[in-house]
Amino acid sequence: MKIFRKKSLAIFLMVFLTVSATSQNKKSSVAESDSKIEKRDKKKKKKKVKLPQIDLSHWKVTIPEGKGKGGAISVSPPKILDYANSDVLAPFMYNDSTSGALVFHAYPTNATTANTKYSRSELREQMEPGNDKVNWTFAQGGTLKARMAMGDVSRAENGKYHKVIIAQIHGRLTNEQRDLIGQKDNNAPPILKIYWQNGKIRVKTKLLKYAGVDQKAILHKEAWTDDKGQNFEQEVGFRKFTIEVKVSDGKMVVSLNNSEFFVYDNASIKRWGIFENYFKVGNYFQTRDEGAFANVKVYELSVEH
Repeated sequence: MKIFRKKSLAIFLMVFLTVSATSQNKKSSVAESDSKIEKRDKKKKKKKVKLPQIDLSHWKVTIPEGKGKGGAISVSPPKILDYANSDVLAPFMYNDSTSGALVFHAYPTNATTANTKYSRSELREQMEPGNDKVNWTFAQGGTLKARMAMGDVSRAENGKYHKVIIAQIHGRLTNEQRDLIGQKDNNAPPILKIYWQNGKIRVKTKLLKYAGVDQKAILHKEAWTDDKGQNFEQEVGFRKFTIEVKVSDGKMVVSLNNSEFFVYDNASIKRWGIFENYFKVGNYFQTRDEGAFANVKVYELSVEH
């Protein structure tokens, strides 16, 4: 009988210890599982916020807000540096903290710049912050490099996406040139327009209508016309791409993703040296269709002279 009791006690102790160990393992397993879930949740909460690394100290922005034609609002340094806290700029120029882009939003409004019917949310280079009067010539040269992507964009009735000018080199008359031809402002034609058009990057430049035009007549917009334009072979779609523009005396080179190059060194480009110039980057929306809109994303932007 004693032997039976001893065996019963031994069996009881073995069962108790086994159950206890199993319980401890389950508790440990549950604790480890809870810990892993908690760590995953913390990682989600600590998800990095990406911000564009773009120096805006030499750029002003124009947005499609203001008092009608010629009254579009422009914001220069230093105010543009605080764009993220500006109620005026917020709808048209804002950070995409997921992708790390600076987004330029535009749609047709009555607030345009003086010489166009189209709306824009676009940066304008200022070599001297806050001053539009200091610009550069082709002889002085310059390089623009921009990492960009097209965001959401509307379609026209024909099913094609609305086109957007994403970068430019715009001409400018000096005060002396303006007065010489009796023009009311300093505006000159853009020698370069770079479009996002149906997923392709398209480049257009200016040509002289008459190669023998004199030094005064060449200052008039009417002396110039658009070339036929050309597309890079690559289709960028809505993916990131890099545009680079290099300007030197009598020459302009435009490249896409450092793999395709358009070189302009014709007689018209050589004579363009008479004008001052400045770079532009952003969203110059090329339609007035009702309900149309576009977002252009800029990830990196640099200019050298």
